[in-house]
Amino acid sequence: MPNLSKNRQDPVLVALGNAIRCIRLEKEISQENLALLAEVDRSYVGRVERGDNNIAVLTLHRIAGALDLTLTELMAQAEI
Repeated sequence: MPNLSKNRQDPVLVALGNAIRCIRLEKEISQENLALLAEVDRSYVGRVERGDNNIAVLTLHRIAGALDLTLTELMAQAEI
């Protein structure tokens, strides 16, 4: 389903998605495995990494935890 939100591809969401992707790849975790660890759908992880979704705080907390990071560390990586 296409995301028609005005926030789609917002620079903050893109930076966050890029940080998640880079950390995930550094840790050699697949999108599917990250999704399983964070209890979200794999396609959702893809949309977050592309900056297409304005991710909820609780979901972001689960993704950070799945990457073995705090929210603060993840935000610092994204420089936001």
